[in-house]
Amino acid sequence: MDEAQLDQFRIEGTKVRVIRDALEQNDVVGIVVAWDDASVLIRRPNRRVVKVERKYRILPADEPRTWDIGE
Repeated sequence: MDEAQLDQFRIEGTKVRVIRDALEQNDVVGIVVAWDDASVLIRRPNRRVVKVERKYRILPADEPRTWDIGE
């Protein structure tokens, strides 16, 4: 995920989905708050902030969820 895409999500307030593994219940859904070289801060609907690694796939929450076995 590049800086421009993260900045666009933050400015527009786009709700995103962070896909961490094959289980949908482990996804983090929320709004991008900040990021650095290694991580992204996501504010969840309950106002808690979650720090996730940038290696995970980040998609707009309204797009369908896909999981590739090779990940």
